[in-house]
Amino acid sequence: MSNPEEVKPDTTTTTGDDAAATTPDTATVETPDDPAAVIADLQNRLAQAEAQAAEYKDQWMRAVADYRNFKRRTDTERAELIRNAGAALILKLLPVLDDFERAIANIPPEIASTPWWQGTQLIAQKLRTILESEGVKPIEALGQDFDPNLHEAVIYEEAEGQEGKVIAELQRGYLLHDRVIRPSMVKVGRG
Repeated sequence: MSNPEEVKPDTTTTTGDDAAATTPDTATVETPDDPAAVIADLQNRLAQAEAQAAEYKDQWMRAVADYRNFKRRTDTERAELIRNAGAALILKLLPVLDDFERAIANIPPEIASTPWWQGTQLIAQKLRTILESEGVKPIEALGQDFDPNLHEAVIYEEAEGQEGKVIAELQRGYLLHDRVIRPSMVKVGRG
């Protein structure tokens, strides 16, 4: 019993160009007899292709946005790393600057007028200038309101009318490009 949908190859012999078209080796494509069915099938395949193209475009746009965000983030991180690359060295130089400032503050009057001491002060000023050119700024603390982001309170002392104010700076703090690299050690008033 044969299947009615099964197509049997044509066994008639033909000559010329028609023979190549009807040989059993070539695949025959079944086409529905109804043109409306053909159009509906093509429209369905077109809709599927358009949906797939839209999905691919959406994925591509997301990948491009992810790449741009990644590039922006890495550029920002690289710039921040370059800006703060010298922070370790600067932290090692700050105690030298502290020593210069203590020496300048405690110099005896008989030495203060000598050319040697004036040269030493110029060296300290040169060190300050180099640090400033690298983005290092001192934190102003004396008389300011205590700010735990900028100051480290090591002593609280009774001081009339100075509640929450920095009344003495024990060690100067510094900022590197608006980021605290060493907080100020301060004495805070109470009362």
